[in-house]
Amino acid sequence: MFLRSLVVSLLFFSPVFTWADPVRTAVVKIHSSRRPPDFLRPWTKGPLRQATGSGVIIDGKRILTNAHVVQYSSRLLVQGYQSTERMPAKIVGFAPEMDLALLEVDDDAFFENRPPLQLAKGIPKLKETVNVYGYPIGGDQLSITEGIISRIEFTRYFDLTPGLRIQIDAALNPGNSGGPAISDGKIVGLVFSGIPSAENIGYLIPSEEVRLFLNDLDDGEYNGKYKMLDEMQTVRNPALRKRLQLPDETGGVMIRRIFSEQKNYPLKNWDVVTRIGDVPLDQEGNVQVEDNLRLSFQYLIPRFQKEGVIPLTIFRNGKEMDIQLPLVLDPQWLVKPLKGTYPQHFIFGPVVFSAGSQDLLRTAGPRGETLLASRRNPLIRRRYDLADGEQKELVVMGARMFPHPIQEGYDPQVFAVVEKVNDQPVKDLLDLVKLIRNSEGDFIIFDLAGNYETLVFPRQEMFDITESILEDEGIRYQFSKELAPAWEPKSGTDRDVK
Repeated sequence: MFLRSLVVSLLFFSPVFTWADPVRTAVVKIHSSRRPPDFLRPWTKGPLRQATGSGVIIDGKRILTNAHVVQYSSRLLVQGYQSTERMPAKIVGFAPEMDLALLEVDDDAFFENRPPLQLAKGIPKLKETVNVYGYPIGGDQLSITEGIISRIEFTRYFDLTPGLRIQIDAALNPGNSGGPAISDGKIVGLVFSGIPSAENIGYLIPSEEVRLFLNDLDDGEYNGKYKMLDEMQTVRNPALRKRLQLPDETGGVMIRRIFSEQKNYPLKNWDVVTRIGDVPLDQEGNVQVEDNLRLSFQYLIPRFQKEGVIPLTIFRNGKEMDIQLPLVLDPQWLVKPLKGTYPQHFIFGPVVFSAGSQDLLRTAGPRGETLLASRRNPLIRRRYDLADGEQKELVVMGARMFPHPIQEGYDPQVFAVVEKVNDQPVKDLLDLVKLIRNSEGDFIIFDLAGNYETLVFPRQEMFDITESILEDEGIRYQFSKELAPAWEPKSGTDRDVK
């Protein structure tokens, strides 16, 4: 009898019997070898970095984590709870604008004795207690911290993509990213960010947003979230309400600037959106979602949209009317997000050209953005303008010019936007290459937008010195392979392209 009890006790406390705590066994450590873009040297990738994050096993033998944990990874390994073995993994779903990613492990045996966790349904309650699991810095073992849900709001994640966000007061540190927040044994959210300068403020991507991401992936491809990108404002001001002829009991949001100027676009400036579907808006543009919780009416877009269109009731010129508003799935920004790709580059003489991106601005940080704003750089001023037939992207110079007597006397034009080449407007990087290739005359002139110098170079000499500059700097490729069709032997080089 004693022997049987001893055996049972040993088995019960043995780490092999991982079913004893299904939450812990479902949380994994993610090891990534990453080479992010190098915006100072866009002709190459950044140095290899080793990083770790967290993830959680969900249905279908899949691992849910943050996009920023796995982005630009050349190799991904996952490590299970109480295991020393690291298994190769691959990305099968990727949504950088929502900071979500889905992984699969090459060997299904990894999931034996590691049951998945379920996503919680609905929106959690304020003051609800959650436990956050993950592998933050400071140790190798699984960390568990506790906190309460202190705020729930509908906000913007990245690149104007809207979504629900949960704030918690649990202690979060680097490495917690991608780990689950658990309540009653289910995932209420996924850790994705914190505020280093504040104490115990962290953010979760709610299970609702995770479900939208997973449902979008059902066909094997992530398409993105439908968005309403019209500029809006509240209608609380008495004079504004009188100008709009709004009845006292009517709430809504006023359209300050419509997203599209097309004649068939159903919204007009000064329209007031009063309902989405059959749900009325208050004077802040919010709707009642649950007891003691009001959120922006855009929270209901996934519920009411059908094939990219939502039903709205608007108030115009003293009358209510129903419209069907087309939504935007993938806006073509003038300053584009890279979405896990690398920036293209073109080198001409001592000058490096690339395309401005949202990622470049995020890397520059608040101080860099302030500096660019002080120079009236369009990267800031036109950050969320849409591309059109006249201009498809903003072309920028590099952070520095290569040393050569030809650029003597010019200051560094840090990420200055190239407006014209020899008085010809620049539409995009490919167009800039064509303009340089087809340039004529003694000089080539680059007009830069904002408070930057105008650059004048001897045209033929710029062609002649490019090859030697590339050799001096140890740069293998003058331009990205996507730009090859725009470049001809006139460049004076037969180098390979990237």
